[in-house]
Order: sequence, then structure tokens, then C-alpha cells
Amino acid sequence: MKDRSSSRLIRVADRKEKADLVFKQARIVNVFSREIETADVAVAEGKIAGIGSYEGLEEIQMDGKYLVPGLIDGHVHIESSMVSPSRFGEVVVPHGVTTVITDPHEIANVSGKEGIRYMLDDSEKSPLNALFMLPSCVPATPFENSGAELTAADLREFYEHPRVIGLAEVMDYPSVASASPDMMKKIKDAYDHTRNVDGHGAGFTPHQVNLYRAAGILTDHECTTAEEAEERVRRGMYVMIREGSAAKDLQALLPAVKETNGHRFLFCTDDKHLDELLTEGSIDASIRIAVERGLDPLMAVQMATINAAQCFGLHEKGAVAPGYDADLLIVEDLHDFTIKDVYQDGHRTAADGKILSETPQHPIPRALTESVHVPELTEDSFKIRAEKDTALCIDYVPNSIVTKKADILLPKQAEEFLASPEDDVMKLAVIERHKNTGNIGLGFIRGLTFKEGAFALTVAHDSHNIVTAGYTDKDMKKAVETVKEMQGGLALVKNGEVTASFSLTLGGLMSTAKAEEAVKDLISVEKGFQSLGFTGDFNPLSALSFMCLPVIPSLKLTDMGYFDSGTGRHTTV
Repeated sequence: MKDRSSSRLIRVADRKEKADLVFKQARIVNVFSREIETADVAVAEGKIAGIGSYEGLEEIQMDGKYLVPGLIDGHVHIESSMVSPSRFGEVVVPHGVTTVITDPHEIANVSGKEGIRYMLDDSEKSPLNALFMLPSCVPATPFENSGAELTAADLREFYEHPRVIGLAEVMDYPSVASASPDMMKKIKDAYDHTRNVDGHGAGFTPHQVNLYRAAGILTDHECTTAEEAEERVRRGMYVMIREGSAAKDLQALLPAVKETNGHRFLFCTDDKHLDELLTEGSIDASIRIAVERGLDPLMAVQMATINAAQCFGLHEKGAVAPGYDADLLIVEDLHDFTIKDVYQDGHRTAADGKILSETPQHPIPRALTESVHVPELTEDSFKIRAEKDTALCIDYVPNSIVTKKADILLPKQAEEFLASPEDDVMKLAVIERHKNTGNIGLGFIRGLTFKEGAFALTVAHDSHNIVTAGYTDKDMKKAVETVKEMQGGLALVKNGEVTASFSLTLGGLMSTAKAEEAVKDLISVEKGFQSLGFTGDFNPLSALSFMCLPVIPSLKLTDMGYFDSGTGRHTTV
């Protein structure tokens, strides 16, 4: 935090000294009053000193362009970008995102406290202001095997770090409802330090929302309908409108945003892949979509800036006003939201969509690059016995992480169920990869729209075991063996041959390469889906990665088998 008592800042505000930087005759987006005002904006000591008429050591003629506060992503897992925190900053800052509230629970589920420390260390020198919420549920549930377990005592030491600001998405509803001692300690520790506690209310009833608010949980990013969003706001929650790679909720939730309650909404990406961040953007993309759908551009900017800042108690971010941090964007048009320049602490860090300096990467601990431990597999490892006439199956819902469940008829051979390309039903397997247990959960998934082949990945929320989907056991085995050899990543297989792959050696979640290099491999994998006959209008990598998350309704598959979130237990029916 900057020194608010800086006497020089006061002298610049009083016009007794020249500012470091002045934006001359800027069209200022005022997020408090939702209006445009034209004036000079003076910057000194990394903060905004005043608005009015000022002289500076450096002056920028705005020529009718807008001055907008830096954007804030209210909830993001950096790991889902598939690049390290230092590389992630280089990607999102040119898109106007100057602050993120990040939850490192993906790497924490793989490598515990060591993973959290790495994320903090690697983001230290980034131009991006990465603020951390500590993962509340590692593992997410007791119904699967993950690489670590974090108790309240394990997390407590991290609150000494200046960029740790709270407790991340509390997704273990049973622990909250039963007032589990460890969960209550986690929430109390967060309140003792910052009072920031995020929720995860997927499919919650109003009664369950009551329990979360009673526990002090303030936010939710899992709303999928406008009715759910309005219910959360009425109960005193902030609603984060998510627009990521797998879950795209903005269009459905936007009708909930009204003049009377708009101050309780903000944007987040949650999980967004590298290629989409580079081409579509981050929170800037959410602004464009919202405006295209009819939202007032000034309201959209307000949601992307001051609303997020106020939600998390960031009292010096989110506005173009005296005393606020000089995290600023020069924007040519508020409807297209075309960003020309990005300033952080009064220094230009990106211009015309490019970062201006490379961020040094922190050394990677060996444990994070050797995280895939799987025993030898055979084709028999993927066989599913036909013990009844129908097979239980996950029904995938495009562009959603919520699924349905179905009992379906499938072809059989030697008392075993087979996948069926004609019915768009692939075999599904989740293989434990942290402790070499040999656990394999088996099932089926309908709706991924592939015609042949198999693919596998080590990005499988939240425990990040290996997940694979395919039509033949041979191709599935080959795909799993390929990601094992890479020590994490993505692999596509057709007729026993690898057709494309992408190495993610950092915890099995992230590439160690520069963003422009990593995205080439990611795009090659995504193009490779066409060779497997993929015809869907969604991202199949994101789709598959969320089929293992048991806290999301209704049917998922873990390394311990099918899990029904409605009953809260594993199931075979």
C-alpha cells in the first residue's frame, strides 16, 4: 500500500509542485456518479493527486480519449490459463486488468503449501497486482484423492503475506452446515485479518444461502440464473458474473442487474484458457459482451472496477479520484472498449495490446515438475462390466459445468459395455495421479460430440487427477501414458497414435514456456480436435476438466467412481 501521508502528494494536489504525470483534458469515467467529466488528472507518487487543471513533468494529450480505472477480476484461478503467474500477468495486463483476486487452489490440490508459496513468489515482480485468497477446501471433498490436505493451521501462516487478503471459495457446504471446527477456524482466521470470505453456492436453495451468509460468506460466482443472482443480492451477497472458458453465465445473469442493485455485481473469469485470454480478453471481454447485450457502458465499467474494489475492501483501487492508486487505462471507445495504454502506479506497463517489459520467473521447485505418479496400465484397466441392462452416464450440458445424469442403453461385448460413436457416448476414466494408488473411476459421458479417438489431461478440477475420454480402451491408454511421460499436459490420440499434445510440467497444470510459445501448442491441440470429428460449440478441454468436480450438480466422476451431488455420496445408479 502506498504512503497516504506523502507530503509531496498533497503539494501536487495543491498545485505547489508539478505532478509526475498529467493526463490533459481526459474524458474521465466517474464510477461513483456514472458520468463522464472532462479535466486534467494529475499523478504523483504512484497515486492520483487531483482532478482539475494541472501541470506535469510529463503530459499526455488525451485528444478525446477516455480515462478508465484499471479493471479488477474478482475471482480467477491463474493456473487455468495454463501459464505461470508471471506469464499470466503479461497476458492480462494489456487487456486492462491491473488487479486480480486469485485463488491458488488448483496448485494447492496438487502440492499443498509449496504450490501456494510458488504462486506468491512467481507473481511478486509481475506488473499485475495479484491478490490471493487462500484455498478453503483442499481437498474439495473427501470423495476423491488429491495431492494435499490443508487445515486452518496450515493456512494461518500465509496471512502474514501482504498480498493475502482472505479465504477463497468455500465449496464444502456440509462442513459449513455442521459448523465443522476446522472450517469455522478457517473462516474466523479470515475475519480476524480481512473479513473477505468467498462462497461457492452452486445450485443453492434460499435456505442454504441463509446458512452461508450466517457463516459470514460474502460472495458467490456460481449463479446460473437471474433468479439465483437476485436471491443472493437480497441476502446481502455480492454476485460475481462469470464468463470463462467452461462456464459462460453473463448472458443469463445480466437481467438481474438493475439500477437498484447494480452496486452488488462484479465480473470474474474464474477459469479461462490462454488462447481465449489472448484473443478475446479477460474482464474487458465481459464489458464488451455486457454492453452488446444492452448494459449501460458506465454501469459495466463500474462493475469491473469500483464494485470489485469495494467488495474486497480495496479502498485505494477502482476509481479515477484523488487518493486512489494510479492504475489507469486510456480507452478509445467505451462500447468497443479498445484499450490503447495501461498504467499501473502511474507507470505505463502496456501499449497497443503488448506488455512493455518481460517479468522474471521464479525458480520452480522440483516437486512441482514431478507430480504425475501412475502405475502401469493395461487396456483392461478401462473395461466396464455390464452388470445390468443400462449404464449410468453423465449428460454434458454445453458451456456449463452443471451436468445431468441418465441411464442409457449401450452396445455390449463379452459382458462389457462399449462406447458408442453413433450415440455420442464416450467412455470416461479418472485416474489418481498423486499417490500412485492405482485408483481408477470409470463411467460414460454423452454430448462431447466426438466421432473417434481419445484425449486425456491432468487438468481435472479440483483434485487434478488424470481424466480421459475416448471410444477405445487402446486410445485411452495411449493418451494417459502420453501425459504421464510429459509429467502433465494434454494429449490427443487416434488409432493408437498421438496426434497432438501440450506439455504442462508445472504441477500438471501450467506450461513453463512464454505465453506466445505455449499458446501455439494449445492451439495445435484444439485444432487437433477436428481430426477426431469434434463438432461442438464449446471448449472440450474445459468441458472434460470439470467432469470430475463433485461439488457441482448433478453427476460427476472421481477416481473413486460416480458421485451424485444431490445425495452427497458415490453412486452406481
